Amino acid sequence: MAESTPTKVEFWFDPACPWAWMTSRWIEEVERLREGVDVQWNVMSLAILNEGRDMDEAHRASHQRSLRACKVAAGIASELGNAQTKAFYDEIGAINHPEGRANEEGVLEEAVSRAGIDAELIARADAGEFDERLRASHERGIGLVGQDVGTPIISVDGVAFFGPVISPAPKGDMALQLFDGVVAAAGFDGFFELKRSRTRGPQFD
Repeated sequence: MAESTPTKVEFWFDPACPWAWMTSRWIEEVERLREGVDVQWNVMSLAILNEGRDMDEAHRASHQRSLRACKVAAGIASELGNAQTKAFYDEIGAINHPEGRANEEGVLEEAVSRAGIDAELIARADAGEFDERLRASHERGIGLVGQDVGTPIISVDGVAFFGPVISPAPKGDMALQLFDGVVAAAGFDGFFELKRSRTRGPQFD
């Protein structure tokens, strides 16, 4: 039996985005089920993406709140590695989305604690130590896919897309079917866009 060819997957998230959270639960399921799929977790920032753009105040406030978490994620990625970046995103994402506590005080500190990360890293992020790392991570993702997108971004063997935007996150064979479709799309150099209007909001497990 031939060995499967490893698939290099990278995923960019902003912890504020519920759609990125949904997609992350799908690609996590794919990584669990499909041998040879290893996901690199990267942070981007909706606050950076929307610099200078007109938008409603509620979204702008959400993006600014999340910017602090994005800076922390950039510090974790640079100093503690991929597994801890994923652990932090799991915790801050769960607090923000299934638990619905994004606007509460202290959620960033709680997420860091739950992920087993020293809270000292938050102070360093607040002091601006990881600003350049965040912008570099953000710009690398946007550089792969272009400016007219949001989060999430997924890259498959170096070909990047915005999305997929999904709700709920598929499980089991359906998760793998969707992934195979994304891999197939990435394999055709002329594929750029496939979209329909959303008819439901994020459905968390």
